[in-house]
Amino acid sequence: MRFVEPFPRRRIRRALCALVSVLIAAVQDEPAVTHAPQLAHGVSRLGTESAFAVLARARDLERRGRSIVHLEIGEPDFPTPEHVAAAGIAAIERGETGYTPSAGLADFREVIADELSRSRGIEVPVERVLVANGAKLLLFLTILAVCDPGDEVIYPDPGFPIYESAIRWAGGIPVPLPLREELDFSFASEELSERLGPQTKLVILNSPNNPTGGVASAEDLQSAAEMILDSPAWVLSDEVYRRIAYDGTASSIASLSSMLERTVVLDGLSKTYAMTGWRCGYAAVPSPLVDPLTRLITNSVSCVPAFVQAAGIAALTGPQASVTTMVNEFRARREIIVAGLSSLPGVSCRAPHGAFYAFPDVSRLRIDAQQLADRLLEEAGVALLTGEGFGAHGEGHLRISYATSRTQLELALERMRQFLDAQLA
Repeated sequence: MRFVEPFPRRRIRRALCALVSVLIAAVQDEPAVTHAPQLAHGVSRLGTESAFAVLARARDLERRGRSIVHLEIGEPDFPTPEHVAAAGIAAIERGETGYTPSAGLADFREVIADELSRSRGIEVPVERVLVANGAKLLLFLTILAVCDPGDEVIYPDPGFPIYESAIRWAGGIPVPLPLREELDFSFASEELSERLGPQTKLVILNSPNNPTGGVASAEDLQSAAEMILDSPAWVLSDEVYRRIAYDGTASSIASLSSMLERTVVLDGLSKTYAMTGWRCGYAAVPSPLVDPLTRLITNSVSCVPAFVQAAGIAALTGPQASVTTMVNEFRARREIIVAGLSSLPGVSCRAPHGAFYAFPDVSRLRIDAQQLADRLLEEAGVALLTGEGFGAHGEGHLRISYATSRTQLELALERMRQFLDAQLA
């Protein structure tokens, strides 16, 4: 015979505890503790891009009638080339709107393999090419595919903030590699050597660099390759700004002996062809990473739309005059922004060798960079970013995107001059 407890003691204890909690909360004028749903702890490890936060603030000011010059967002102010857009539209009209293979359409992958092989001077097999919804996704998934909790990942500092964010999300240990202004924002070989070790799982390189516009020299990359080959590390070479170079061609570490087997060569359509909203990136990856990366794409976004890939084929195989025109215009804007910034009181600025960013040093001013950026937005109507948003070694700097018109650049410089003159008066 089963014993039945005459009084449900456990329920009475729970009820009493709950009552005490309510009474204590009432006395303290605080809400009672409830069993509310909770977020995963890992979400707190994800960072963000300050460019989008500043853009939102700037748009809010514009809605309230303010005039804002946008130097915060890294987006070419050129339209997608007509023949590229037409190829995407034609694909939609043909009904190419269904699922595609997660790795990418065979025709597009072949075109990418040819382009990477030709431009990097290496032989990239088509089966090692992957297509994804933006280069950022391939960056994120590569870190997830190779990094276990406790693994170290070396990344450039100043650098694209998603590097550190993704490393932390994966449970890895971020190891910043300083980009030195006195080295034209390249890295020192000895500092890379000091950071490489048995726990290093991945080395991230970015040339041309966001946010500095620095370009790693062939000699720096050769030195890095020799050290990396003596380590257990993979390499992720972020080359999305490769075509936007002002002093010759930016070198790729994957072109060096034995490095293609270690390196994820990351590129995309967004910057080169003014296709930021199309969301299409691609990469050549070492054979062991093809299957895990493909499965990660399948499990996350499934595939890139067929009409986007059709536009990608047109971009890579069609006329390249729009790219030349855009880079020449960026070169002219670079001269305006570097000369203008360098003439401002307390400001110095190196000429970037690639991308479309200037990284002026404002450390001599009597106001820190974050305060300066905030006040330039609120008081002068100039939206830009602080260098600290790109890492500790960006302290004392601003990041300025000159992917806007010459007229807007000149207006921004004049507003900055007026603001600084008033501060220093």
